[in-house]
Amino acid sequence: MKLITAVIKPFRLDDVRNALSEVGVQGMTVTEVKGFGRQKGHTELYRGAEYVVDFLPKVKVEVALTDDLVDRAVETIIEAAKTGKVGDGKIFVTELGQVHRIRTGETGDEAL
Repeated sequence: MKLITAVIKPFRLDDVRNALSEVGVQGMTVTEVKGFGRQKGHTELYRGAEYVVDFLPKVKVEVALTDDLVDRAVETIIEAAKTGKVGDGKIFVTELGQVHRIRTGETGDEAL
């Protein structure tokens, strides 16, 4: 089992969600986050004053999957989230040691 964490541009969320559901992903957790990478923010003008926006709005999508779906899901996220511009995001894949479904007590792959 693996946990895929993708940090993407907010306006690409619906595309990513729809694409993942088409490849068989049944659920996900989405969090609104702020951050920056190589783009290091940008400057904006507000009421004549210029200020630096260090942290840009992003969306973090987390999906727990069985090992056989991971590669397909990662490829799907890349295709759906890619704009070709700086700030498209990152995908992290980490190992899940244990998963438990609270309602039924199921563990492992059955809990996903």
